[in-house]
Amino acid sequence: MKTHYTVALSMIAGAALGAAAIQGLHAQTKKVYFITESQILDQAGIGAYNTHVQEVLKKAGGDLVVSDKVTAVLGDAPQRVAISEWANVEKVQGWLDSAERKGLATQRDKVLKFTRQYIVEGH
Repeated sequence: MKTHYTVALSMIAGAALGAAAIQGLHAQTKKVYFITESQILDQAGIGAYNTHVQEVLKKAGGDLVVSDKVTAVLGDAPQRVAISEWANVEKVQGWLDSAERKGLATQRDKVLKFTRQYIVEGH
């Protein structure tokens, strides 16, 4: 009879431990977004820049979520918004400080003028 209780208690303890581990994993799945609002300076050159920046951003660990289509709901919408998703803030900082991103500056400055940039952490 004691064996049945031991097995049952072991199963309950295992289930509780598994549930706690899953909760911990869910808590670690934070998303980080790097948002850039900008003004387009050269509409003809923006396509080539978008292609190039997406390639470089992907190699750095980011994923472009939205770009170039903005609809105002309240207030004025910026002309262009780019949102990239990252695993953590450190990855975004690495991207901001990277030689690859700095290498895009000449091309970027011909087609875009940044008006605002910020990092948003969420779930």
